[in-house]
Amino acid sequence: QVQLVESGGGLVQPGGSLRLSCAASGNIFSINAMAWYRQAPGKQRELVARIFRSGDTNYADAVKGRFTISRDNVRTVTLQMNSLKPEDTAVYYCNVVLNDGLDSWGQGTQVTVSS
Repeated sequence: QVQLVESGGGLVQPGGSLRLSCAASGNIFSINAMAWYRQAPGKQRELVARIFRSGDTNYADAVKGRFTISRDNVRTVTLQMNSLKPEDTAVYYCNVVLNDGLDSWGQGTQVTVSS
């Protein structure tokens, strides 16, 4: 089991930046991949960015070139979000996938992009 706690959400103006962090605890050495998802009102949850234990990453087309995912250490993943747009407004969730295929979710953090 892995527990996740997100931080760093908030209100930002269009064009601004935010940095989200997710801290994992528990069986952290079984983590194979860490990711950020988001869910806007009335929409399905979607993958934003993922980083694998190998360091490989993938991004949703909508955030390529603006967002950067990094794994600072074995238990922490961050999402640097630049050039934010109103359509980036959503609840952002941290997710990890373990070696056995099970996954865990954080409680979510609200990101609002508005003038």
